[in-house]
Amino acid sequence: MYLRNIYQTAYLLLLLGLASCGESKMAHQSNINYMVDRFADIQVLRYEVNGFDELNLQQKTLIYYLSQAAIEGRDILFDQNCRYNLTVRRTLEAIYEHYQGDKSSADWREFVVYLKRVWFSNGIHHHYGTEKFLPGFSQSFFADAVNSLDAAQLPLPSGQTAAQLLEELTPVIFDPAVLAKKLNQAHGEDLLTTSAGNYYCDVTQAEAETFYGKMKQPGDDRPVSYGLNSRLVKENGQLKELVWKVGGLYAPAIEKIVFWLEKAATVAENDRQKAVINKLISYYRSGDLKEFDEYAILWVGDSSRVDFVNGFTETYGDPLGLKASWESVVNFKNLEASKRTETISSNAQWFEDRSPVDERFRKEQVKGVTAKVITAAMLGGDCYPATPIGINLPNADWIRKEHGSKSVTIENITEAYDKSSQGSGFAEEFYWSDTERNLVRTYGLLTDNLHTDLHECLGHGSGKLLPGISSDALKSYGSTIEEARADLFGLYYVADAKMIELGLVPDREAYKAEYYKYMTNGLFTQLTRIEPGRQIEEAHMRNRALIARWAYERGKTDNVTEMRQRDGKTFVVVNDYAKLRELFGQLLAEVQRIKSEGDYDAARKLVEEYGVSVDPVLHAEALERYKKLNLAPYKGFVNPVYQLVTDKDNNIIDVIPDYTEDYAAQMMRYGKEHSWL
Repeated sequence: MYLRNIYQTAYLLLLLGLASCGESKMAHQSNINYMVDRFADIQVLRYEVNGFDELNLQQKTLIYYLSQAAIEGRDILFDQNCRYNLTVRRTLEAIYEHYQGDKSSADWREFVVYLKRVWFSNGIHHHYGTEKFLPGFSQSFFADAVNSLDAAQLPLPSGQTAAQLLEELTPVIFDPAVLAKKLNQAHGEDLLTTSAGNYYCDVTQAEAETFYGKMKQPGDDRPVSYGLNSRLVKENGQLKELVWKVGGLYAPAIEKIVFWLEKAATVAENDRQKAVINKLISYYRSGDLKEFDEYAILWVGDSSRVDFVNGFTETYGDPLGLKASWESVVNFKNLEASKRTETISSNAQWFEDRSPVDERFRKEQVKGVTAKVITAAMLGGDCYPATPIGINLPNADWIRKEHGSKSVTIENITEAYDKSSQGSGFAEEFYWSDTERNLVRTYGLLTDNLHTDLHECLGHGSGKLLPGISSDALKSYGSTIEEARADLFGLYYVADAKMIELGLVPDREAYKAEYYKYMTNGLFTQLTRIEPGRQIEEAHMRNRALIARWAYERGKTDNVTEMRQRDGKTFVVVNDYAKLRELFGQLLAEVQRIKSEGDYDAARKLVEEYGVSVDPVLHAEALERYKKLNLAPYKGFVNPVYQLVTDKDNNIIDVIPDYTEDYAAQMMRYGKEHSWL
């Protein structure tokens, strides 16, 4: 889960990326140039692998092998996002490399921007909003560019001509009505036939729900994650799963992933970690979801310094929340910073016992909650170029209940956001007064990281389902409700006196920084990420809007939070932080009830009423004010390049990270060296 497992807390990406003010609180100093590229609504940064030199040779070599495995699955995600993505990308890359026309023209400049957007979003749909973005160059330019290339330079399957390629791709790229959304969440529509994602082929929502509903066994308290690693297709009128595995769908890429995992197993830190890697390899070969659960249980119990996520993990890209995108993160533990998360996890039962939710929905015994702060060493798949800043896995509720979960905060990523964004002017434009700006300046980064810790470590690991309730009972609303549950848990406890007792915050004022930023973002500033005329689609954005709007509406009687005007501008003002905490607790109790009871109707009502609609007047104001700051609302990263140092016998004697590769060079290299589908 990202800031539900690992994948995106757009909330913190936005706030750390844009709203930091004052001096950075990070002690680490570096000469690295964090800024790499800027185009459209995107800024590409570098992250530094702090502490890599302190690792031993075995650990460095392990990271190298795991990093290679993390890159090899890139094509899988492109294809999962839309069936035309690989052809589009390869055609654009061929033009970028071989076009001999006028590269000073406006068409060429727009072409480069469009290609960079396709790279960043792993396809033709916006990585966050999921709507299709359109090119700024003309159809005639595209046709001329394609026709100017030799046939051997184009991604032409056997028998296809350049003219046929153009006929196929022109509507895909230029027509806004064709494949308009990667992920449609609009209530009342067929979510599969209206989504461009490639998880289903010629299958309706009702057919898919019936197909997977029949797989569930009554009374099964350890169900596998049905549909997680397959495409559901209709062949000769019959539904069939095409499993992603060695010998199955995506086999060429998965075989390369397995190749590097096998090398990684030879340098594992210990026997337990080796067993984790080998079980993952076995699962990739079999495609058996029971083996995936066995792997997840082993992974939760592995406490090695070097760690990784690799596989079909998060289900945010599937409108039904069943099928997982491919992703990878390679990392190692930040020993000093992890003292904070270890303090939290060691008190997990204390927090669970005092949660404001109904006692029926609390865990009697919190098991296996482990948390750490990590340094990301390589990002891949759905974690690249845009990445989450927190991870909590595995997703299966029964594994979390019986074996626990593993939570991480990726601190070198938050550091990169912080260092790249100082002096942005965001706080001066959108925060009400110096009181709020000083709160953020003093406590903002501290409480951001603490909220992530609480969200991942305790929020996702808290509560329980009632007997007989399926983990996918909330269907398309499940991701939003789960993110709201974890966010609310973090918000409720970041303000608790226990934070001071544990030494995690210095005083009772600190939590107010998080509350103010959260309400400002949820009510107003996250609207800068939405195109005019659109509603809120993405699960994390819906979650933040739901929480902030619900608390705002329920707090009107006591004027807890207000939208105040000054000089024709709207500002969020929190008047009573203590009552705001009470409201967060009340909503947490209701959201946990919905989750525990599988109350689909209540989930739908809550999300649709508070988490979807956009006030067009407020939206226009947010966009206008934000535009004047000349900021990019979205950020992502290039990876370091690991250089092997070998002796005369070709034995590895060192691994050195290099930070000089730029964005376009990395994307083109990946397209040549790590593209198998």
